[in-house]
Amino acid sequence: MADAYRIRVVQSFAEIPADRWARLSGAARGLSGTAYNPFVSHAFLSSLEESGSATARSGWLGQHLLLEQEDGTLLGAAIAYLKNHSQGEYVFDHGWADAFERAGGRYYPKLQASIPFTPATGPRLLHRHDLDPAPVRRALAGGLRELARRNELSSVHVTFVEADEMPALEEAGFLHRTDQQFHFLNTGYGSHDDFLQTLASRKRKALKKERRSALENGIEIDWLTGDDLTEDIWDQFFAFYMDTGGRKWGRPYLTRQFYSLIGERMASDILLVMARRGGRYIAGAINFIGGDALYGRHWGCIEDHPYLHFEVCYHQAIDFAIAHGLGCVEAGAQGEHKLARGYMPVTTHSAHYITHPGLRRAVADYLERERRDVAETGEWLAEHGPFRKGGQRPPDQD
Repeated sequence: MADAYRIRVVQSFAEIPADRWARLSGAARGLSGTAYNPFVSHAFLSSLEESGSATARSGWLGQHLLLEQEDGTLLGAAIAYLKNHSQGEYVFDHGWADAFERAGGRYYPKLQASIPFTPATGPRLLHRHDLDPAPVRRALAGGLRELARRNELSSVHVTFVEADEMPALEEAGFLHRTDQQFHFLNTGYGSHDDFLQTLASRKRKALKKERRSALENGIEIDWLTGDDLTEDIWDQFFAFYMDTGGRKWGRPYLTRQFYSLIGERMASDILLVMARRGGRYIAGAINFIGGDALYGRHWGCIEDHPYLHFEVCYHQAIDFAIAHGLGCVEAGAQGEHKLARGYMPVTTHSAHYITHPGLRRAVADYLERERRDVAETGEWLAEHGPFRKGGQRPPDQD
């Protein structure tokens, strides 16, 4: 990286040319040495803003950091938002906010460096793909901290961070937090049956029975992507999202326009798993296709059927990943029920810069204990996974 650089803050992706953004790590397919992550693409992020899903009005005011040379050449970036609440983040700090405000502090607004409504690990300190990432990451981590200082913010939260980004953040004074997700790891399976053969006999029989039960009552499954994603399909899926999201969250985060925009801009990166009965769709799950991973996001339904949620969200995702040679399925936040279905515990990371010394000490003490608990829980869960003795192995090692 050149010695002379500047950090500029912009509020909208409309201010960032898509072709410049595509040169950053993870933001476009086909770049040497990068793994494409659809959630850091210009198409996804601009769709969140233009659709009204992530805007100042919804509590997500863009404060995106652009690291540039003096001539305007983009070297790196951090996706960030000024927030007056903690909704849509999936790394929970409500307790920190309550404690600080009871003590007379002002927790909001805060700076959130994350992808709105998306609990998926990916690059947070993006760098131009042909640069050494270390100095870019250090500059961006320092930039986030400085932005908080200048605006007298309580904190900066960088969530679902890639593990190799953590050293730059810790060097800048961020505290390390861990959590647990459940991912399916494709170790070279040729088919779903190959995967089933690695499970303990009792678990294998249970999953076969579960899948048969899910498809009773004449239910069939379709995979829709690319040109299949018509406005009529989006209307149907949005109805599922609103019905289930309204019951689960109270107010769904994403607008109907968001789905139209991503359908226009990144249809080949989207997989809808749709369940059909009696000639109409009754349930569906949206997934995003990355360079080597399938990312499951949310689902919805207008009819309840036993085990249909597991089939649409988890089993079909495994089928798709194996069929397309993807190395991993990330099935979203929480959910120990995923373990029995072949999704193993994986540690996720986040980084938190707390400006108030007293709150920082309290949070640091809490996170030290939490990291131990997460590690111990992960070890226990891995030992009690569904795989036969010896753990998850490629089928040809059986």
